[in-house]
Amino acid sequence: MARFFSRKRGDDEAEKTATTPPQEVRQEEARVDEDAGAEDDLHRGMKPRQLNMMAIAGAIGTGLVLGTGTSLKLGPGSLLIGYAIMGFVVYVVMVALGEMGAFLPHKKSFSGYASRFVDPAMGFATGWNYFFKYVIVLPNNLTATGILLQKWRPDINVSVWIVVFGVCIIALNMIHVSFFGEAEFWMSLIKALVIVMLILLCFIIALGGGPNHVRTGFWFWKDPGAFAQYTTSVGGVTTVIGGETGRFLGVWACLVQATFAYLGTELVGVAFGETPNPRKNVPRAVNQTLLRIVFFYIAGVLVLGMAVPYNSKELLDATSKGTSGLASPFVVAAQVAGVSHLDDAVNGLLLIFTISAANSDVYLASRTVWALGKDGQSPHIMQRTNRNGVPVPAVALSSLFIALGFMNATKSSATVFGYFVSLVTVFGALNWIAVLVSYLAMMRGMKAQGIPREVMPYRNILLPWGAYIALAVTALVIIFSGYSAFIPHFQVDKFLTAYIGIPVYIINVLWWKFVKKTKRVKASEMDLVTGRREWD
Repeated sequence: MARFFSRKRGDDEAEKTATTPPQEVRQEEARVDEDAGAEDDLHRGMKPRQLNMMAIAGAIGTGLVLGTGTSLKLGPGSLLIGYAIMGFVVYVVMVALGEMGAFLPHKKSFSGYASRFVDPAMGFATGWNYFFKYVIVLPNNLTATGILLQKWRPDINVSVWIVVFGVCIIALNMIHVSFFGEAEFWMSLIKALVIVMLILLCFIIALGGGPNHVRTGFWFWKDPGAFAQYTTSVGGVTTVIGGETGRFLGVWACLVQATFAYLGTELVGVAFGETPNPRKNVPRAVNQTLLRIVFFYIAGVLVLGMAVPYNSKELLDATSKGTSGLASPFVVAAQVAGVSHLDDAVNGLLLIFTISAANSDVYLASRTVWALGKDGQSPHIMQRTNRNGVPVPAVALSSLFIALGFMNATKSSATVFGYFVSLVTVFGALNWIAVLVSYLAMMRGMKAQGIPREVMPYRNILLPWGAYIALAVTALVIIFSGYSAFIPHFQVDKFLTAYIGIPVYIINVLWWKFVKKTKRVKASEMDLVTGRREWD
C-alpha cells in the first residue's frame, strides 16, 4: 500500500498533528504553495471574471430547470420553503469556505482543510467522497445530454453522444485551466441569461401577459393551495398521505430536492486554488453566491408557483418526461398560458446546462484527487501536472467514469435521474458537513491560540453562529433523506441510494485512521500560519 500512497516532501502539514511545523518550514511551504510554477503544482490561471461568473451561474444544472417540476407538485409553499431553507444552508457553507480560503488560501480543496483542522482521516474521507460524487454524476449529465439530443435525432443512440461530448470535455480539461475557465465563463453566462429569461417569462405570465391574458398573481397559492398532500407511486400503486403529516412530508421532500439543486455551488471553492490573489477575489466570488441564491433559485421557484398550479395536468404529464425540455416546469408555465413551441428552445438551451455540468464534474473530480495525491492520500502519480499545470493523470482517472453512462443509456431516464438525485444528494451534503466542521474547528484553534477573528481578511455576519444551524439542518436532511424508501412499504433500491454514502464515508475515515494511525488535530497545535501572506 505504501507504494501507492507515498509521502513526498510538500505533503500537507496536517498529517503532522503532534506538533506545529517550525516557522522556517511553514514559510517555505507557504512559498511553495504560492508558487504557480512549482513542479507538480496547479497554476493560478483562473481569471477573476471567470471565477465571478462561475460563482453566479457555474453550477446551475438540471436540478433547477428540471427537478423543480417534481417539487412543484407538492405545492408552491413547500417549494419556496424548501429552497429558502437550503439556500440559507448553502450560503453559510460558502461564506465559511470563503473565510477559510481568504485567511489561509491553499490549493487542496475541502479535504485539505479537513486534514489540517480536524483529522487527516476526515480529509481522506472527504476528498474521496467528493471525488465519487462527481464521477457518479458525470455519466448522468452526459446521458442527459444524449437524451436531449434524441428529441431531434431519435435514430442516434445515446451512447454516441456520450462519446462525442465526453471527448470534447476531456480535451477542455486537458489544456490550460484558462481554457476551462473561459469555456465555463461563456456557458455560465448563457445559463444565467436563460434563467433570467425563464423567470421573466413566468413573471409576465403571472401578471397576465401571456396569450390567455389571465392574471394569476398568487391565486394558485389559494386555489388549489400553497401545500399539497404527499403522494407517491410504487409499482403502479399510488399512496396519498393527507393532513398535517402529508404537508410536512411535502416540505421535507422539497428540502431534499433543493439540496440536490444547490449541489455544485461549492465549485467556486475548488477554483480558489487556481485563482490569483485569493484574498481579494475569494470574498468577491463568495458574495456573488448570495445573488445567485436569491435571484436564480428563490425568485425562480416563487414565479413558478405563481404561474403553474400544483395540480395542473400539464405539470403531472411533464414530470413523466424524464430529462427532455418538456419536463421543465418553465415549459409547463408557457403551455398553461397558451405559449406554444417553447419546448424546442428550452430543450436546446438545456444542452448548455448538461454540457457545462459534465465539464465541471471532470474539473472538480480531477482537482480533488490531485489534492489527495498532494496529501499522500491517493496514488502518488495523481499529483503530477504537466507544464501548463494540468493534473493529467487525475483528469484521465476522472474521465474513465464516463463509461458508466453506457449502463444508463438503455434504462428509463426518469428512474435513473431519481436514483442519481438520491445518491449524489447524500454525497454532496456530507461534503457540506465537512466544510462546516472544518470551519468550526479552525475557529476553536484561533481561540485556543489567541488569534482574534478580526485579523481575517474576510468575515461574514452570519458566522460563526450560522455554521451551527447549517450543520444541524444538513445533518437532518442526510438522516431523513431516505424517508420515501419506507412509504408505502420498504424499498431496497431507494434505501441504498439514499444512505449508502454514509457508511462509505465512515468506513473511509476508520480505514485511514487504522492504516495511518492519525490523530485529531488539537486546537492548541493547529497550523494557522501556512498559507498566510502576512500577520495583521
